Order: sequence, then structure tokens, then C-alpha cells
Amino acid sequence: MAEATAVTRGGTPWTPQYVEGINPKVCIGCGRCYKVCPRDVLTLVDRGDDDDMDEDDWDDEDAKAMMTVKDAMDCIGCGACGRTCPKGCFSFVAA
Repeated sequence: MAEATAVTRGGTPWTPQYVEGINPKVCIGCGRCYKVCPRDVLTLVDRGDDDDMDEDDWDDEDAKAMMTVKDAMDCIGCGACGRTCPKGCFSFVAA
């Protein structure tokens, strides 16, 4: 599939970066990414719902929740979630 590229208002080429995943070992569940996402791509889940993680894997002992990608196909590639994340949890892919 060809990479989608647009031009900003100022004439700079821009390639959307679509959310691919969130690193659960780093996410602190602060919700900043959820608040800035215009497309309802993310959701907050209890850490207890993630059977793949041990308590030793947590970056923050007080974090009881974490973000997860609810519907990656709704992502518009704006990258707001990654820019607002204080821990750099997001991975992106160009389409």
C-alpha cells in the first residue's frame, strides 16, 4: 500500500502516523492521550485485565489502569496522543 502524504497549510509535506500500539509496561494510565484523541481510538482498562503482565513489570506501582487501543481503524494519524504522552508509550506506523 502506498504511503499517504499531504501538504500542510505552510507547504510542508506531512505523512500521518497511525497508532500501532501502546507499551503496557510503560503506560501510567494518566488519560492525557484519551483526552486529546478526537476519534475515540483509546480506552482505559484495569491492569488486572492484562494477564501478560506481572506486578514487577509495572513502571509505576500506583498505576491501577492503563490505556489500550480500542479501535485502531478510527485513527486519523494526527499523533496528538503520542505528543501528549509523558512516558512515550505509543508506537506508530505510516500507512
